Amino acid sequence: MRALLLTTQDLVAALQIVVPIYCTNGAPVLFGGGTPIDLGRCFPDNKRVFGDHKTIRGFLSGLVVGGIVGLLEAVLGRSTRLFELAIIASLGALLGDLGGAFAKRRLGIEPGRPLPGIDQLDFVVGAIVAVSWIRMPSFGSLIILFCLTPPIHLLANFGAYKLGLKTTYW
Repeated sequence: MRALLLTTQDLVAALQIVVPIYCTNGAPVLFGGGTPIDLGRCFPDNKRVFGDHKTIRGFLSGLVVGGIVGLLEAVLGRSTRLFELAIIASLGALLGDLGGAFAKRRLGIEPGRPLPGIDQLDFVVGAIVAVSWIRMPSFGSLIILFCLTPPIHLLANFGAYKLGLKTTYW
């Protein structure tokens, strides 16, 4: 039986995805607000589609911030492919986050209330699905992404709460 070894390549590939999507995911906390993406509309179950916390400005700011981070990665890595990867990963992360919000509304969980697992990983799953269209992350990269994201996400949220950027610590 072969042991699982995480390589430097796995770590680098994970970082190429995770740095833009973490920035993408955090941008709406700083720059969001305003008009909700669902425009206040309800799904046929009479529950909001996404809720007030998912805004047009937050979505666009996440995409812009992810793109800027991707541009920096591309310049530092001397590869336009990293910029493309960051844009696709950022868009996937935002759509994954919307998917998580949609699922939470269907389950009757109010916006801003926690759903462990979904809150920490929906954006990562969205990014991986989007990125896999151009480059499937290695198994080692997936392990890194899924193991590191929940604690980092919780720490970042707690930090944002302590700084007064969020009203909840999750």
